[in-house]
Order: sequence, then structure tokens, then C-alpha cells
Amino acid sequence: MPTASQVATHVPPADPAHPSVGAATSLLDGYRPGDRFLATPGRTLLASGAARPVPHDGRPLDERVNATLAEARAAGQEAPVIIGAVPFDHEAPVALGVPAELRIAPPLASDPLIALPVGVSGSMDWRIRPVPGPEVYAAGVAAAVERMWRGEFSKVVLARTLELTSPAPLDLPAMLQRLARRDPVGYTFALPTGTGSTLIGASPELLVSRHGQQVVANPLAGSTPRSSDLAEDVRRAATLLESVKDLHEHAVVVDAVHQALAPHCVELTVPARPTLIRTATMWHLSTTVTGTLASPDVSALALACALHPTPAVCGTPTATARQVIAETEPFDRGFFTGVVGWGDAGGDGEWVVTIRCAEAEERMLRLYAGAGIVAASEPESETAETAAKFRTFLSAVGAEL
Repeated sequence: MPTASQVATHVPPADPAHPSVGAATSLLDGYRPGDRFLATPGRTLLASGAARPVPHDGRPLDERVNATLAEARAAGQEAPVIIGAVPFDHEAPVALGVPAELRIAPPLASDPLIALPVGVSGSMDWRIRPVPGPEVYAAGVAAAVERMWRGEFSKVVLARTLELTSPAPLDLPAMLQRLARRDPVGYTFALPTGTGSTLIGASPELLVSRHGQQVVANPLAGSTPRSSDLAEDVRRAATLLESVKDLHEHAVVVDAVHQALAPHCVELTVPARPTLIRTATMWHLSTTVTGTLASPDVSALALACALHPTPAVCGTPTATARQVIAETEPFDRGFFTGVVGWGDAGGDGEWVVTIRCAEAEERMLRLYAGAGIVAASEPESETAETAAKFRTFLSAVGAEL
């Protein structure tokens, strides 16, 4: 593995059997606003200083990223790595760059120090404004369900937001600490997306990773809130595994992932039934799709672009679902339900679906949560699901609905 100060052209998976005590948590502790932090089950990355940005023009994103990596190498950077965020709207500018300095460590989950407790939020006096309000969101769900019964489309993901305003400046390092320590086996990130703006969150969902010729995708669709009561928590998990509505929603997403990856792979393994994964707040139906690339020229980011957006964050048919989202949601999603991750000059990388996140600016956080709407959806249940998904971030800032 590269040393802490190196940037590697190929970033290999960390070996959890030989963790370095404090190596990963030192990067978490070292994060400061403006840095680029990303923790995955394979590694922990912290980039600081100015980054060479990926330009916004008419070329395909993968082509622009490859050109930026080549420019960095031509400028004397031996092993450039791209890191950052891609928005939901594929025509909007990305927030990707090649940092001059990148420190790499094993995954957070392999560092024993990640188990140490972290303090509560320093700012508890939040002003919270839902956009839209729960009643308006539920009405939007009902309208979408009615259109589905008329046969206009089969699924759409509708989101709502919470605007949190603090009387004091936001403490992003403290928020990141709480997010990372609550779910250290997930994907935690804090990435600059513009002047004074940071995308921060903890996603459970891998869109796609590539290591050599091996490809992994882990679509999640179909979920239920967890319970603090053990017996009830187990009952909810078992009910989710048998839910006709959720299994159908999940199958639609898995099929879309299969169809998108198949042209790029010589073999692809898609399990017949999903399993369960859990976060601190939710149970999710999960399928791990694995494959072998037909060509080493297809990068992880190119695969991510082929997959994005999946029906898990948009709907199906995609074009119709995008239109319904634009008509229903009274806000711009920005980087929510986009992609965050890293990629190297050899084509390896990990790209994650941007959920359980917030956009942070000065004293305001905009939290996002969405639910997959199908013909069997009930507005009250979908509204409750989004409320449960907000809990990941609300708990990290000491706020409650």
C-alpha cells in the first residue's frame, strides 16, 4: 500500500488483517473544511490543498476525467487520482478534481480507535424548515401513484428536504466524526462542491467499483426503518424480506444494473434473491452483483456513468421519471442522488450513490431523503420512510424532527 503521503496510480484494497492502529482515524481527525475526505470499506482517503478541476464542457465525463488525469501526470504528478462528486443532473457541472496531496490509509472499520465515543453536537438550537412540508410531499406521492395506475410509468423516486439553520457556524469536522463513527463500514464523505459549499454524508450504497477486471455493484432498493426494540427490529427485517411491493421495487433496480453492466462484462453473476443490510437507522434489501470486464479500457467511472441514475434514485422509464421529479420536487437536487468516489489513472475506483447526505453552507444544512414510489405505495408510509432516512444526519447534528 502507498505510504501516507503518496498518491498511487492504483489504490489497492487495504488488508484488514494487518490494520495500523490510528492510521485511518488520524485522517478522519485531520479533516478540515475545504479538504476532500472519503472513507469506504476498502480505504480511507484525505486530500488537501488545491485540486486540478475537471472542466465542464461538451465531452463525455469519462473523457474529461481521463484528460485531467493525463494533464496532472504531464505536470509531474506520478500517480494522479480523481476524487469528488457528480450531480444527479448529468448535464450540470461536476465537483471532481485531482488533488496535489492525497493521504491513504486502511478502512476506518479496521482501526480499533474508530470505536471510541464521540461527543454530542455542540449546536442543539436548530431551526428546521421542511421543503416541501410532509402533507405536500404525501400529496405528490398520491399524484404519482395515480399516474402509475393510469400506466404512464412504473416507478419514480420522490425526495423532500429539511433546511436546518444554526445560530453558530457549522462544525463540519464534528459532523463528519459522528457520521463516520456511527457507520464505519459504510461510505462516509465530505467534499467541496463550490465556494463555501460542502457535500457531507454517509451512504450505504455502492454504485460500482472496479479493481483490475473485477466489477462489483451493490444496488439497494426496498427499505424499512429500524427499531430500538430487538424483537420488533427482527420482525421488520423479516417482513421486508417477504414484502411483495419492496421485492418488486428491488427487482426493477437489479435488472437495470444487470442490463447496464452486461455489455461491458464477459461474465456477470446476479443472485436470484436479495439479502438484507442494515445501517444505524434502516434495513435495506441488497443484491451484490459481480462481474469480469471484457476490456481493461473501461474505467470504474465509465461504468458509473453507464449505471447512473439507476431506478433506485430516479425511477423507470428514466426519462419519464426525471420529468415527474422535475414537476413534483420544489428544489434542485444538486448532488443528492448523484455519485461520489475516487478513480485512478489505471481505471480502478469506487463510486457511491449520494444518499443520506446534506449540502452545508455557513450556518445552513439542506438534508435530503427520498423514497421509491410504485403503484402499491401509500403516501403516509413513504413520508414516514423519508423521515426515518433523515435520522442518519439529524443524529449527527443533535437535531430532531
